[in-house]
Amino acid sequence: MQLAVYACDPLRSRGRRIPEPAAPTRTEYQRDRDRIVHSTAFRRLVYKTQVFVNHEGDLYRTRLTHSLEVAQLARSIGRSLALNEDLVEAIALAHDLGHTPFGHAGQDALHQCMQGHGGFEHNLQSLRVVDRLEERYAAFDGLNLSFETREGILKHCSRANAERLEREEPRGVAERFLRGTQPSLEAQLANLADEIAYNAHDVDDGVRSGLLTLEQLESVDLVARALAQVRGEHAGLGGRRLLFEALRRMLSIQVYDVIDATRERLRVVAPASVDAARAAPPLVAFSPEMRDASRQLKRFLFANLYRHPQVERTTARARLVVSTLFEAYSAEVPAEIDRVMLERDGTPRAIADFIAGMTDRYAGVAYERVTGHRAFA
Repeated sequence: MQLAVYACDPLRSRGRRIPEPAAPTRTEYQRDRDRIVHSTAFRRLVYKTQVFVNHEGDLYRTRLTHSLEVAQLARSIGRSLALNEDLVEAIALAHDLGHTPFGHAGQDALHQCMQGHGGFEHNLQSLRVVDRLEERYAAFDGLNLSFETREGILKHCSRANAERLEREEPRGVAERFLRGTQPSLEAQLANLADEIAYNAHDVDDGVRSGLLTLEQLESVDLVARALAQVRGEHAGLGGRRLLFEALRRMLSIQVYDVIDATRERLRVVAPASVDAARAAPPLVAFSPEMRDASRQLKRFLFANLYRHPQVERTTARARLVVSTLFEAYSAEVPAEIDRVMLERDGTPRAIADFIAGMTDRYAGVAYERVTGHRAFA
């Protein structure tokens, strides 16, 4: 498929931090994707959770299944917009590599532990994983990914962190946070696909867990619209099939909205290059109506799922596990932490890297080893 003029062309990539010869059979972004898939951090995602902790069930989403769903949605939309599918996929597969065990509860706890040491943010950690922490190559630390993939991975960044990164890498991936410009359209798309996938599968997992009901979901316009479509076409359908059909339509409604709304923005702005697209306001986006609908769904999930007493009990325990491990390792650094990393990055950051790399299972075992108690009853 021919790429649009505003799509990232691997032949015009800004390159890698450490130059490498081109691969004979793969583009730069295909190479990035392959390196991500074969990384240790990517494999760990299979036992890192979203909302429900690993021990609560085998069928709930993990960071790995989430990343695959994001990649599928992003590639589908990217194809319709003539964007670079390989770059979109690479960003989507890598965007959660820096997540801690136990989802956002683990991240919040680790950020609290790292107050006074630069804090902790999972987007920044994902970049740190691909730039420094992976140890697969003799010639360099990290995966040495292309600028465009790294740019997409770093989707959020505080000004203080951006200034630090800019000092380390002038005109690098953090520059846009200081100049107020946008990342590539592929990065914008991966970010939005993340939101679409997250909302849909949290509805699915919420109903599967019994914490949400279809009756509750009828109050959400986007879900109610999808349910009405299904019932209009399949009278009498119920149970899981009704939910799955509604989720499928809910995803389609959002995907087609993104495609139509983005095409209209591209028509109006008419960016003639990748850099012109970066200099424009965000171009890959929902229509205003769909943005409102998505926000309503987010508010519903926050109030009824993420703040459900059962979920809050588990996340409180997860925060305790992470903070206990950080405190214990600060008192006695475990042998598993590389001494070179300790000297290079300092003890708190090396401990944060170690804990962030843990799966839910490993963190639970480590907690029991440290305290003599099970992490989760």
